[in-house]
Amino acid sequence: MTDDILVVRNARARRTRLSFDPVTGRARLTLPPRASAAKALAWARSQDAWIALQRDRLPQARPFVAGAVLPVDGRALTIDWRAEAARLPRIDGDRLLLGGAPEMVARRVEAWLRRQALALLERETAFYAARAGVVVTGVSVGDPRGRWGSCAHHGAIRYSWRLVLAPPEVRRATAAHEVAHRVHMDHSPAFHAVVAQLFGREPAAERAWLRTHGAALHWFGRSPGG
Repeated sequence: MTDDILVVRNARARRTRLSFDPVTGRARLTLPPRASAAKALAWARSQDAWIALQRDRLPQARPFVAGAVLPVDGRALTIDWRAEAARLPRIDGDRLLLGGAPEMVARRVEAWLRRQALALLERETAFYAARAGVVVTGVSVGDPRGRWGSCAHHGAIRYSWRLVLAPPEVRRATAAHEVAHRVHMDHSPAFHAVVAQLFGREPAAERAWLRTHGAALHWFGRSPGG
């Protein structure tokens, strides 16, 4: 199918380009300003086999349902819903125990994960900010598609809550990266030197993990085909 193709015109594009986003599961057709959309779409539709192959390679959807296993801060927790349990999720051994209406499980699990992510990232950001001797004016979490963290010029840092599902060292490396932007608001060699200093080493392995596995984090909480 090529019905789910996002068509975007880019003033800087020099040629028509078809790509596939493993985060959203959509094909993206990028057009130069004067390119014919009709011709470009006709060409994109001729790439059905390639698009189908990319869809087959998408990460597996991992809905928040009873029995699902979540990697939370380096621990494997199994969602355990019980009618008699408290509605607020809590860790009980290797289980994430919660009760309440079964149709609210996914919403409550995600809200709990967001709270866990914020608490961890607030603590780790404060640690690296103290090490760097800089001020971070605020820490928050959201669900951006294109980045794991961002640092504003006024000093606030915002992260993806999905980092709580990544290995702890990956999350910490991301915090060190964003705090380093309080020293250098660029990606210069000097910036990367600060990241390595804060983190204790060059986080090449952690960056590689996100490149390889990061898209799969966006499929937690999704239903198959959703």
